Amino acid sequence: MLKTLLVALLTTTAAGTSVAAVLLSPWWWAAGGPLLLIALVAVHDVVQRRHSVLRNYPVLGHLRFALEAVRPEVQQYFVERNVDGRPYDRDTRSIVYERAKGTDAEEPFGTELDLYRPGSEYLIPSMAPRPVRTDPPRVRIGGPGCTRPYDMALLNVSAMSFGSLSANAVLALNTGARLGGFAHDTGEGGLSEHHLRPGGDLVWEVGTGYFGCRTADGGFDERQFAEKAAHPQVKCVSLKISQGAKPGIGGVLPGAKVTAEIAEVRGVSQGETVVSPPYHRVYSTPRELVRFIARMRELADGKPVGFKLCVGSRREFLAVCKAMVEEDTTPDFIVVDGAEGGTGAAPMEFADNVGLPLTEGLITVHNALVGTGLRDRLRIGASGKVATGSDLVKRLLQGADYTNAARAMMFALGCIQAQRCHTNTCPVGVATQDQRRARALVVGDKAERVRRYQRSTVESALRIMASMGVEGPGDLRPHMLLHRVDPHTVRSYADLHTWLLPGQLLASPPQEWAGDWAAADPDRFAS
Repeated sequence: MLKTLLVALLTTTAAGTSVAAVLLSPWWWAAGGPLLLIALVAVHDVVQRRHSVLRNYPVLGHLRFALEAVRPEVQQYFVERNVDGRPYDRDTRSIVYERAKGTDAEEPFGTELDLYRPGSEYLIPSMAPRPVRTDPPRVRIGGPGCTRPYDMALLNVSAMSFGSLSANAVLALNTGARLGGFAHDTGEGGLSEHHLRPGGDLVWEVGTGYFGCRTADGGFDERQFAEKAAHPQVKCVSLKISQGAKPGIGGVLPGAKVTAEIAEVRGVSQGETVVSPPYHRVYSTPRELVRFIARMRELADGKPVGFKLCVGSRREFLAVCKAMVEEDTTPDFIVVDGAEGGTGAAPMEFADNVGLPLTEGLITVHNALVGTGLRDRLRIGASGKVATGSDLVKRLLQGADYTNAARAMMFALGCIQAQRCHTNTCPVGVATQDQRRARALVVGDKAERVRRYQRSTVESALRIMASMGVEGPGDLRPHMLLHRVDPHTVRSYADLHTWLLPGQLLASPPQEWAGDWAAADPDRFAS
């Protein structure tokens, strides 16, 4: 009844004002025009069948949609505190911005964190700190089967594809990597001219779509792979098994987004929808995976080859370790991607619920390799919300040899965490293929910011290590990181987790691991 009266009143008022405007004075249009427009909106709201709110609350119901549209900005700029934003809080974003700009990343008046909150973690300082190293250490990537090893930095650019990122963003990241002497992972979207032009070191990532080394029917093309892997800028090759934010699912690139340039880079047809399956065609068992890694290294002329995964079943990873032992061949590196890792777009259920977070995944992989006597034959990379020097130190202490960062590098480029990566409307030109938006990102300026951020973060990590009384990453141990279990109990990582001895799984598996080790089958993936 009220709705009908409101529509009738608006319509009558608008009609009367319009008549007055015609008969008396054109000035009446100043009032009649808006009223007539509101009346038309009200009528439309009542007769449309899509939105129940508008049918019950014509005109006024639009206020809900307006508030919903600005809610993310209101939340980020006016509601959230410095320490509780998600995925990255304001303090973390600010420290990346400040380091990228070359300004002081310092905090006055003490921490804002509740250090007695369960889950809080503390690195242990020493009463005898060391001098801070001035030469950032490098990590030699290359096992027994590798003839062309690569020295990796402690912090590198994690996997982000051209297509997900704009051309200018890729150019800036690779230029920053060249200036700073660290590596840039291409992501699974192929090896583009934008990756190659600046001259920075590359880790070429190959996913289930085999973009850039793909046959006409979507399989793996050895000839194309060998040609691209021979490029002097390609220092390592990584086979992507799964990604932290969406493990176990593939992807779809709509045909409308497959431009001529992207089609050329990925080796697909322009304008046609491209599907990346959730599984690889090149292997179906742990043993086949290990053999394929060895074959990739052959085709890459001895360059380091490894794989990336988000850890799920410990039993399945142990099956891969058994295959490595029996085949006497290992990858040169394994990148562990945590479930907290980022993506341009992923189903919420996968991002929130599938896969192990980085801490558990990293410790699982490290322990499995130690227990099978393989740890000294390969290196472990860690990716998943690595943004600060303390993040880096914690991951090294938990078993990694080096780290990769994606979203933090995006912040260095100017990302404001608008979370519009999947809409092609990134407001700062980072995650978009809209040329008008991408032109906002000035390559030279942002490349320098990427270089400064990486250098300052590694320097921060080295300062933290020195304060802990260690000379470098090799001296870090699990007991040096404490975890608050409850308001009254703090335990070290050495006590919270079982740390296997070299070869222990082969000799006498501890009870906690014995069941999974016995069930692990190198000829079958079974969780």
